[in-house]
Parts: sequence; structure tokens; C-alpha cells
Amino acid sequence: MTAPESHAPADNGALAPSKPASNKERMLIERVAMPEQPGAVRAHNFGEVNQGLTYQLAMLEAERCIQCPKPFCVDGCPVRVNIPRFIKFLRDGEIAQAAESLLDDNALPCVTGRVCPQETQCEQVCVRNKKGNSVAIGYLERYVADWAQANMDKLPKFEPALTGKKVGIVGSGPAGLTAAGELAKRGHDVTVFEAFHAPGGVLIYGIPEFRLPKDIVQAEVERLKGMGVKLELNSVVGRTYTIPELREEYDALFLAVGAGLPVFMNVPGENFKGVYSANEYLTRVNLMGAWNPDSQTPILHGQRVAVVGGGNVAMDAVRTGRRLGAAEATIVYRRSATELPARAEEVHHAKDEGVRFEYQVAPVEVLADENRWVTGLKCVRMELGEPDASGRRRPKPIPGSEFVIECDLVVVAIGTKANPLLTGSAPELKVNEYGYLLADEYGMTSMPGVFAGGDIVRGAATVILAMGDGKRSAVAIDSWLNGAWPPPPESGAKKPEKEAAVAGN
Repeated sequence: MTAPESHAPADNGALAPSKPASNKERMLIERVAMPEQPGAVRAHNFGEVNQGLTYQLAMLEAERCIQCPKPFCVDGCPVRVNIPRFIKFLRDGEIAQAAESLLDDNALPCVTGRVCPQETQCEQVCVRNKKGNSVAIGYLERYVADWAQANMDKLPKFEPALTGKKVGIVGSGPAGLTAAGELAKRGHDVTVFEAFHAPGGVLIYGIPEFRLPKDIVQAEVERLKGMGVKLELNSVVGRTYTIPELREEYDALFLAVGAGLPVFMNVPGENFKGVYSANEYLTRVNLMGAWNPDSQTPILHGQRVAVVGGGNVAMDAVRTGRRLGAAEATIVYRRSATELPARAEEVHHAKDEGVRFEYQVAPVEVLADENRWVTGLKCVRMELGEPDASGRRRPKPIPGSEFVIECDLVVVAIGTKANPLLTGSAPELKVNEYGYLLADEYGMTSMPGVFAGGDIVRGAATVILAMGDGKRSAVAIDSWLNGAWPPPPESGAKKPEKEAAVAGN
């Protein structure tokens, strides 16, 4: 399946920039900027903000990579993409080989090229960061992945030897889809069970169209289906099927249902009309299509929207509110800008689109009129004390500092937690005190042959960390099915000890 024309890299017929003769010359090249819609324009449409690199920009940026003998960028990538390899292919004009290399390492490169926080992972450890700016690895990944999606007929098809083993995957989010692709490449018969009517998990219901177009996700899913992955939609495991029932039919299972139960503020007035959880708000807009003016999905179009939280989900919600017509859209965050967990790019985009930020502010009550419709958010100013368990300074209320943010819509984006629907149907599965599945260093749960990864194990984190779990668990499942247990150290099945969860998507 080819990608829509609008997503394909531009200027493929243009001449490449002249090549530098040495790494010394490469170090003089400045990092390219991502073309994007102007803030004042995109604040009123759901078109993709980042427009993608042109051929000229991609080739210029690829030249900035000095091909380090010890590529720290690979260690910084949760799915261990061989970054120097695909960039060198691109730099040499061998884009089909670059695409083949990238797809061999990454099941969803069009997704990660758009929503992965490269700046805190592969790009953060790029050697070029020591003197200037890192290579724009994410931009190049998107360029190559979009080319691949538009030119699948030019790439070799996967035709692995079939093993006869069946693997069931519960959840079609980033962890589940990644595991599905990796297991299909190894010749296993893979079926993915999805509770919703469309595959993609958080990629389809949580991340807005302007950041991750849904046709991009659908095309990635179609590519996996072309590799033999089967999808069973509208299947709620825990109701439609139980884990023990699936375990009888499949040789192994991978549980990747995410952590989609909303967390609320527990303040007075939170049940008034006009208060959404970010999950419901974004699901209505994204999965159910309320971003489209012709959609029949009901959604409140607030004129003054207040979003509580500071992660990427909060940024998605407040920027969505702006696009749905809000004249005022405000982020309410209890810490300072320094502690804000959202990606710097998302914060930059939000500010360009007219979003206001209220830092060191915490809600204490939702206000409403006599008909219970929201009229405001009563807040208190905060001061920052000593660091808490997260390493960020703990906020404390300042007595007598209460004030009101006038608004007619409040979106709560302060996190999610594990939904007990799945685990409740299988008491054999052990969970921790917060309801998350317990899994060992290979992703194996307390039920033999049942693996788990992503947010249902680690808690709410990033798309790329979930994908890392999916890739490692696929390697471990393959070892389990082949009778090679535990997997050898060099297999990549073991979770890195220092890997940590990062809030937001």
C-alpha cells in the first residue's frame, strides 16, 4: 500500500548538495530546520504540522553524520536501529537500501520518525552534541520511512520459512504491532486482538492527526498485514476471550494493552458538565473522527479551554482544543517550565499556536453555573520545594494565593493507570500494587508462555519505549518457541537494566 502523495518526500529529482571531503568539513554543516505550517495557520486546521524534509535538506543533513566508530546513537535507541547504517545508505544516494535497513530494525518507522522523542534518546548521545547540534536523526528517519511507504513495490518482500507456531498478541498499539512485525519476520503465525474497531492503539486514539496522520498508521498496519499478521478487531480480551482461553489456542501470548484508565484530580466539581479526561477527549476527536467537521461524533467546542497537566498528552489536548475553535487555550501545570515533561518541540508548537502556559499552578476546584456547566477553574499558586521520587522539585501550595481561570471546558491530562479488565479475567497473572503486570527481564509474566510489555508493565511512557518492549519480547518469545530458554545474552531479549520510563507519548 502506498502512502498518500502528501506524505511522500519532495524534490526527489533535485540535485544533491555537493559532498564534503572530510569529517572536518561535515562538522561545519549546520543542522537543518524542519519545514512546518506557520503557527497562525495550523492553529485552525488538523493538517500535519511538520511537513517533512525535502530531498536537498535530507541529503544535507545526512552529510552531517560522521559515522562514528562507536555509535552511541544506537545505544540510545530503545529499538536499537542501526542509525549510522541507514544514514550512510541515504548519504550515498542508495535510498532503497536505506529503507530496507530501517525497516529491518524498526517495525513502525513512519510513526517513530514523527512522535519519538529523539532529542532525549539517540540524538542526546550523538557525538555532535558535544560541539553544536546533534544529527537530526528523527527527521532523516521520517524521510526514509515516508519514501519506503510510498515505494513498497521497490523493496524486497519478507518470505520467511514458516514455523507452524501460533502467537496471539493482545493490543494493537506500538508494543503489540512491533512484536507482531518481529514475530512475523521470524515465520510465526501472528494474530493481534484489538478491543477497538480500528488498529493502532494510542497511535490512533491518542495522538492527534496534526502530529500523526491516521492514514500513516493505517499504511503501517497494512504493511504488517502484508507480512502475514492477522487482526481481530472488536475483541475485548477479558470479555470476548479470556487469557486462559487464548493460551489454550496459541503457543505463546504477548500482552500489550497499555494503561488507558484515566486518572482524575479528585477536586470538588470534577463531575460538572464540560470536564473531560484527556483519554475521552482525544479518543472522541481522533479515533471517532470529531476533528472532521462532517463527523457525527459529539464533542464540546469550548471557547476557553483549560488543560491540566504538562506532558505530551496535555500538549495534544490543548492544541486540539485550539483547533476546535477555542479562542483561549491554557496549560495549567503545577511545576515550572524547567520540569515540564513534554517534548520541547511540542511546547514550541503549542506556543506558536497561541497556547498560554500557567506554571506553578494547581487546580483546587472546578466551578460551574446553576445548570452545572463549567465556568472556571479555581487554582492556587505553587512554590517548589525539595525533589520528589521523580527527581523533580515537589510543588507546595502558597497560602492565600487562590485565583480563578475562566473557562468553559476542562481537560484532565495528569496520567493514566492500568485497566483491571484484562488482569481480572486471569488471576494467575501477578500484578504489582498499582495493578501493572509483573514481568521478568525477558518480559515473561507469572504464566509460562505469556509475555507482556509496554505501558501495562512499565506504566504510562513513550511510544518508542513500548516498541522497545515489543521488539525484545518478540526475540524472547521466538527463543521460547524454539526451546532455547533462557535466551542467550547476545540475543537482545533482555531488558536493559538502566532503561527508565518517560512520561507522555
